[in-house]
Amino acid sequence: MKKMIIAIDGPSGTGKSTTAKMLAEKLNLLYIDSGAYYRTITYLVIKNNIKPNDIKKIDEIARKCDITFKNDEIFLGEENITSQIRGLDVTNKVSSVSKLKSIRAIVNEKLRKYASEQGVVIDGRDIGTAVFPNADFKFYLTCDIRTRAHRRKQDFLDLGQKISLDKIILELQKRDEIDMKRQDGPLKKAEDAEEVDTTHMIIEEQVDYLYKKILSANSNELE
Repeated sequence: MKKMIIAIDGPSGTGKSTTAKMLAEKLNLLYIDSGAYYRTITYLVIKNNIKPNDIKKIDEIARKCDITFKNDEIFLGEENITSQIRGLDVTNKVSSVSKLKSIRAIVNEKLRKYASEQGVVIDGRDIGTAVFPNADFKFYLTCDIRTRAHRRKQDFLDLGQKISLDKIILELQKRDEIDMKRQDGPLKKAEDAEEVDTTHMIIEEQVDYLYKKILSANSNELE
């Protein structure tokens, strides 16, 4: 198969990360969770008690941040930080870090380096617009906010954290607003991206739909 870049964007809770991961496996491509970078930086900011307005220190952390993906788990050096970066504290603060222009530039540079070496499936919020505007395939996932909230609640329960559905909805609305209105790399659909409503889809259906789209366009390479 030729080296390709597949960009999957959309708000939180649309299933883009799981879809991207499973799609990468089917296509034998590298999966990159761009959000994991921002979450790891946020986790380190919290862990080191760095003030949100101390841009210089946050930049230093971002430049040194080097995560790896191993069997559905995320490592910072030798430390498995998968559960730490998915917790409520990081989730509620990640947008304040990811909106910083300098941080987005640093993360985008790391993402482009990965993609320059091999084919990738990468998910995020501005992958098809800012990071890889010339991606081979672009998809933008959407979903009803209550369905998104139910999915996110299950994620928290899997981590042993309880939170009400109403609170999750409010947090999702707040994050959507921050992500859509930020100056650099806002959450939005690329003009040439295909919009996919996942409200009534299970993950396997999402993966199958995207896979068939790519298959039909690259039948010779994927046979």
